Amino acid sequence: MRTFKTRSLSIAFALLALAVGTVAVAGNAQAAGKKYNVYLSMSYIGNDWQSEAKNMVTAMSKYYSDKVNFHVQVAGTNAQKQIQQINGMVQAGADAIIVYPISPNALNAVVRNACRRGVVVMAYDSEITEPCAHNVTIDQHEAGTKTAQWLADTLDHKGNIVMVTGVPGTSVDKARTEAAMKVFKKYPNLHVIAKPNGMWSQAVARKVLSQVVATHGWDNIDGLWMQVGCYTATSMQIEAGIPNDKLRPCAGEASNGHRVQMLASDAVKGASDTYKPVGLKSISYGSPIYSGALAFKLALAKLEGKKQSLPHHIKLPLPLATSDEVKLCQTGSYKELADGCNVFDPSRVPPGWFSDIYSKDTPEVGFQAALNAKPEPRP
Repeated sequence: MRTFKTRSLSIAFALLALAVGTVAVAGNAQAAGKKYNVYLSMSYIGNDWQSEAKNMVTAMSKYYSDKVNFHVQVAGTNAQKQIQQINGMVQAGADAIIVYPISPNALNAVVRNACRRGVVVMAYDSEITEPCAHNVTIDQHEAGTKTAQWLADTLDHKGNIVMVTGVPGTSVDKARTEAAMKVFKKYPNLHVIAKPNGMWSQAVARKVLSQVVATHGWDNIDGLWMQVGCYTATSMQIEAGIPNDKLRPCAGEASNGHRVQMLASDAVKGASDTYKPVGLKSISYGSPIYSGALAFKLALAKLEGKKQSLPHHIKLPLPLATSDEVKLCQTGSYKELADGCNVFDPSRVPPGWFSDIYSKDTPEVGFQAALNAKPEPRP
């Protein structure tokens, strides 16, 4: 939950404070008026999460635009292309590379070379196994385990489950799926009847789930575990005429559409179609959108501190909310986010937009950062 703390995160920000406090001594490049060259290396971008995370990293770079020159490159799902791009970043004089790795292992050699040349490499959400890289992520096994256990308990440990997984090859998808399957296998009366790949996309989730429903029918589906797609699955049921009290419980992502559906039916006025509160029985977890922005901030702190080190695995708290824990944001202000709101009015953001954007450690970026890549005003 939001009050959860980890030792590694506390260490990281103790170091961050120390680095900022020693800028005058350590920041030789800054003293000379030179800006640091910071690159964002993205892999797969065909979903809302990646676009929103990019917005938050970009907003963080704008907040510190007096200190950095910021560059973005996209490799898609091609690990070799990402390797080539990172090589090019190093050759172009990168001081830090913030990376969403398409593979936990494929980038190791190029990352090792970057580290040897003094480049700070920070991976966010998905991990890199090269020891010199820094990883900023939740415990993906915890995400898979807790959501699967909630679904198993909600179904009284019996029934048919459909799983919709994420982008194959990433450490995120592998860890979540393996952890969830380990839970489901504990119960002999729980059956996973389909496990299509949803690519962390609402559109892809609709396509693959439509194929599952065509084969099995909703009558033979008792619950859903989806890395992304609970909003879509619930919308499909509403469109099929299934009443609110018969909607299948869904363990899934922190998309705003999903969390709006989890609200009590009278929570939002004027909502229509399927993007509306229906009292869905659900659990929603997030892979924090701010993780890339936090990686950027930590990389900058390390550059400014020079001799200061950061943990190589920085574990973030797992954002997790059940239907009775979703709270509507009225304005989206940073203060309101800090007070615990975690879902936005349907009139303000699209349903695929991810609502887990708050961290006390990134006050530079908030609602407008995630929506429009605009940082918070400087104090």
